[in-house]
Amino acid sequence: MGKKQHQKDKLYLTTKEWKESFGGHKDDTATRIQKAVFKRLPLDHCALSLNPFEHPVCGDDGIIFDLTQITAYLKKHGVSPCTGKKMKASELIPLKFAKDKEGKFCCPVTFRTFTQTSHIVAIKTTGNVFSKEAIDELNLKRNHLRDLLTDVPFQRKDIITIQDPNHLEKFNMEQFNHVKLDLKTSAQIKAEKLQRENPKFFIRFINNEAKEALAQLEREYIPAKKEEKPELIGDVVNSAHYSQGRMAAGFTSTACDVVTKNRAAVLDEDVVRYARVKRNGYVRIITNHGVLNLELYAKQVPKACENFITHCKNGFFDNTKFHRIIKHFMMQGGDPTGTGKGGESIWGKAFKDEIVGTYKHDKRGVLSMANSGSDTNKSQFFITFRPVKRLDGKHTIFGHVVGGMETLAEIEQVETDGNDRPKDPVLFLAAQIFVDPFEEAQAQVDKERKEARDKEMKISGASSSSDSVLQKPKEYSSGVGKYINPETFGKNSAKRGMEDPLYIGNDAPKKKVLKSQFKMNDFSAW
Repeated sequence: MGKKQHQKDKLYLTTKEWKESFGGHKDDTATRIQKAVFKRLPLDHCALSLNPFEHPVCGDDGIIFDLTQITAYLKKHGVSPCTGKKMKASELIPLKFAKDKEGKFCCPVTFRTFTQTSHIVAIKTTGNVFSKEAIDELNLKRNHLRDLLTDVPFQRKDIITIQDPNHLEKFNMEQFNHVKLDLKTSAQIKAEKLQRENPKFFIRFINNEAKEALAQLEREYIPAKKEEKPELIGDVVNSAHYSQGRMAAGFTSTACDVVTKNRAAVLDEDVVRYARVKRNGYVRIITNHGVLNLELYAKQVPKACENFITHCKNGFFDNTKFHRIIKHFMMQGGDPTGTGKGGESIWGKAFKDEIVGTYKHDKRGVLSMANSGSDTNKSQFFITFRPVKRLDGKHTIFGHVVGGMETLAEIEQVETDGNDRPKDPVLFLAAQIFVDPFEEAQAQVDKERKEARDKEMKISGASSSSDSVLQKPKEYSSGVGKYINPETFGKNSAKRGMEDPLYIGNDAPKKKVLKSQFKMNDFSAW
């Protein structure tokens, strides 16, 4: 006996022992290949269509098919699509699965839900599906071979194994005969793909109440119409210095369309015009008691002033009444109905207040907008007879009386009834516009647009004319230097040789050879 004979007898399992001998993960090639080729078919799927079945049937081998799929296949081929053995439609056994409250298959006796590890059997004579545990305990051990639901007698050979967790070879889709041979036609594959595209394909196993609700929804549902608004593209005048933000929104939100180009935001036409209003407006109101000359703060309060001037232009105020006159307070008009409840702005809806802190109801003759609350300005206005500080910040001041104070005093003395209505009508007969700054601003906008268009056309015209003048240069040869005229090149080179002192040509002076004065001879002269 050698030394250390029990050295390898560990009191624990080593990694190698657990890996190779005692179970665990077998990380070898055979295991990986086996896992790669095994693709489990779910219990509730047809072995032929590989889709959830509606009318399950099986043969003696316990492989489940859908009735509509297998009958057509057997008529054409006459063999089992999984094993390739001969098979007839008369051999098919209709299966009856029980379901729990959640719609999952279960045993009708033990009420246990079927899983991938459940041992499931079916009785051939009735087609009822049970768990193997229920059959063993209530039939085989008691020798009571009768169906647990219908009490129909059966034999031991009538017990068909639907699923055995220890033998799952028949659920391997890769080993099915029709999968190996690819017996499906292109038309069948196309039909299955169309079925899967329909959402109803995946909700076939719902209860009746849900089906009725979906059917009612399909009958009554009206898809919302998507209104595509034309995209506004700004020009030189109304382009903002910031973008529309659609590119960022399309990149970060799935509810927005994808936009790959940033565009400048388009300013509202009113914003463009109001920015070019440089002076105040002047209007004369002609009443049956005289005239009132008004100065309007068009630059500071543009919306209210434009609304008033436009109504004066289009005759909206003509022959209307000042329906409310309160002595030592104000006179109110601008309502065509004469009731104090009418009136409309030029935009067809109420516009917001334009409260300017420097303008106050601090004198006689202040022109202000009448409203029924915050941001409810329409067409009614009033002129004060004295300072009214309590109205500051509540009403938009957009002008004041600069002429016709005697007319204002005369109107103030008109007698009224208990509802502050004048007994003798005070009429707004007509209006004269002396200065309309908004018309001038619109003219300036049109002028700027015209200048921008003319400039663009001039640039495009110049570029097109220059393109038409350009001609392709003449070629004198091929290869490098094909555009050089040899005659011009010769003349230029000769001329350059005469003028350029740094030019070295073929006529450069030769180097002088020094001649020696000594002659080689003999010694006869000595």
